[in-house]
Formats: sequence, structure tokens, C-alpha cells
Amino acid sequence: MARLFRQSRTLSLKSRVALAMATVLLVGGVVVLVAALAYGRQAAREAYDRLLVGAATDIAESITIQGSAALVDVPVSAFELLALAPDDRIVYRVLGPDGETLTGYDAAPLPEKAGAISFYDSEFSGEAARYVSLTRRFAERSFSGSVQVIVGQTVQARRQLARDIAQNALLVLGAAGAAMALFAWLVMQSALRPLPRIGEALRRRDPTDLTPIDQPAPAEIAALIQSLNGFMTRLDRQMTSNRHLIGDAAHQLRTPVAAIRAHAQLAAEEPDFERRAKMVQRIHERAVDLSHLLDQMLNHAMIIHRADTAPRDPVDLRDVAVEAFEANEPNVLASPNAVSLVLPDEPVAIRGDMLSLAEAAKNLLANALSHGRPPVRIGIRNGGQAELWVRDCGEGPPASIRIDPAVRFAGDRAGGGSGLGLAIAHAVADSHGGAIRMRTDDEGFEIAMTLPKDTP
Repeated sequence: MARLFRQSRTLSLKSRVALAMATVLLVGGVVVLVAALAYGRQAAREAYDRLLVGAATDIAESITIQGSAALVDVPVSAFELLALAPDDRIVYRVLGPDGETLTGYDAAPLPEKAGAISFYDSEFSGEAARYVSLTRRFAERSFSGSVQVIVGQTVQARRQLARDIAQNALLVLGAAGAAMALFAWLVMQSALRPLPRIGEALRRRDPTDLTPIDQPAPAEIAALIQSLNGFMTRLDRQMTSNRHLIGDAAHQLRTPVAAIRAHAQLAAEEPDFERRAKMVQRIHERAVDLSHLLDQMLNHAMIIHRADTAPRDPVDLRDVAVEAFEANEPNVLASPNAVSLVLPDEPVAIRGDMLSLAEAAKNLLANALSHGRPPVRIGIRNGGQAELWVRDCGEGPPASIRIDPAVRFAGDRAGGGSGLGLAIAHAVADSHGGAIRMRTDDEGFEIAMTLPKDTP
């Protein structure tokens, strides 16, 4: 038995949200870290490239023409900014129009494609280095051509700056992630707070209390509460039906059973054959009435049960009328006048439970045959709503029953009867979104079960 109530172990909502947040933060952190490294490299490159351009520009501006030669007086200021990276080495080279080195380091590499300003990567004494090539053009009488200035620097400071930028970004990301995780945890705690309240409210309830839960909750949890309330409403309806069945059985079956037992005892002690035969006939009649009452009570309980469990299928209401007519055929043949069946030519489509609808129609026709005045007719009317009607020439039931068709076991019913037949029809109509309608006119009494049509 313990296995039936053993709850499968799954991650809690808090754990799932925390795992999702951790995954998002981890993936986001990796993406931001990669972006920060790329941005750091780019920022460091642009910063130090500007310094290289500044140094090359200072050198280029210091070139003067004397006679037919270009003289280079390298200014100290050209390397002051580059000297801010003490661990890096600097190299420069100045070439004349004929490609001859005017000054500087002859091994400084040349760019693959020269331009006004060109950046390129190479090596310097086995270390990675960044170079800039700047061209200055002269058009003097004694000197005409271009002078190319090359300045290079190793990249240790660039790498360090990129790492610093990435580390700072990582610190900011970590702080932001911690703040987001804390905020998400607080929000999650607040969002899930209604669940323990609902659980505690259910634990404090009496086992027979199936009233709806009235607890404020967010929209997502409110949908769960609404579904739970719907389930408890159906369960309450089933339990109420069972209580009514038990109460009705205890109330209604006690008298006929006692009468049958008393008649049986008298018949057993009666010496006169004719009187004993009459007593046996009376016992048989009481048993038939008791059987009919018991059948109706069980049918009513079945209808209430199927209202929440039976699927709703497309049904032609004409088939329901035909089945009711055929089921009451013994009573039809025994009645003074035959029952007329009035059906339209076109199908009357509804959506419902065929068994319940047929049971309701059988009871309406049986009531007309038992308590109405012939002739009796049963038919289908196809109007704004689908109607299954039964008409007889009598005056119909008393006003109390017309006010509430669900009344059962009323003592003032014409011709006797338990009233369960009308209660069954009312329950079926109500479960299908319809109603029971009664009216009396010059032609007699009509009772109809109106049902919504099935729209394709």
C-alpha cells in the first residue's frame, strides 16, 4: 500500500529555477568573457597603434632637406609615450626614396604593401611586435621622392592591457551575476510563496470539505487552483449523488420492502386459497414497483456519474427519440392509443452522451404513458436549439414540479410515482448545457428537453 502513495522524487521548483539561472549566468559569462577579451585586445591595439603613429609622425616631421639629401634628427619626444611600456622594446627605421636606410635598425621588416599609413605584425629579436609604416612625400628642387618611417614595438604591454580589461569586465560580470542571482532568488521566493499557503490550507481542511479554495495567487498558480477547484466540484457532486442515493434508498426502499415482507407473512399463514392468491398477486405488484424504483434510482446515480466522466460525441437527436420509442414499446402497445413518432427529415446534430440522452427520453415518454392522457406523441424539433419533446392530452404535473423539475419523491404527484424520471431528465439536460421546458395549451401538456446544437 505504501507504494501507491510513494511520491516520485524530482527536482523542486527552486532547484530548477536555480539550475536554469546558473546555466544562463554561466553561458552568459562565457559569452561576455570572450567578448571582453576580444574588446580588450581591440582596445589595447588601437591605443598602442595611436602611440606608434604619434612616434612615426614625430620622426617624419623631424626630417629636413639639405642640399640633395634628407637629414633625420630623431626627437626624444617620439619615444616618450612608447617608453610608458618599460618591458617592451622599440625599433625604428627611416628609408630614403631609393630604399636605402637613412637611420635606424636595418633589420626592421618592411610592410608587404606600403601606403600613407600601414600597420602590420612581425617579429623583433624573436618576439612578437607591432609595426607602423608612415610615408612622407617631398617635392623640393634638389630632392623629390618619398621617405618611409617605420616604428615598431613589442606587444607585452598590449597583452597586459587586454588582460586587465578582461579581468575588470569579469569582475563586473561576477558582481552583476551575483546581484542577478540574489534578485532572482528573492523573486522566486515571492512567486512560490502562495504554494505553501495553499498546501497548508488544504492540510487544515476537514476531509469532507470540498468547497473551492479561495487563496490569492499569481496567474500561473491561479490556473492550478482553478483546476483543483473544478476537480473538487466534480468530486463533491459525485459524493453528493452517492449520499442522495444512499438516503433515497434508505427512505424509499424501507416501506415497500416491509410491505412485501408483511404480505408474504400473511400469505404464508392464509388458509384460504383465493385470498392467498390475491396476496401473492399483491406481493408481485409491490415487487414490480420496487424493481422499477430501484432501477430508476440506479439510473439516476449512473446519470450523475456519467455527467463528469462520459465523453461527448456527435449524436443525431432523432436516434435518441427512436431508441426511447422502441424501449417503451411494451407500454406503447398496452396503451389505449398508439404513440406517434414525429421526426424531421434532416439530422438534428448535438454533442452529448447517447446513453444518458436515451435514458432521459425514455423517462419522459414513460411519464407521459403512465401519468398523461392519450394520445401521446414524441418528436424532435429543429429550431434555434434542438428539442426532444413529449406531448399528451392531459393537464400535466402540479405547479410545484413545474417550478423545480429536479424535485424527487413528492407526495402530491398525480397518479403516484417517485418523480425520479423527471429528475433524471433534468440532470441529463443540465449536464448537456440544456434545460427542461414545460407548457400547457389547448391541445394538452408538452414537456421538452432543449439542448444546444453541435456546431461543426
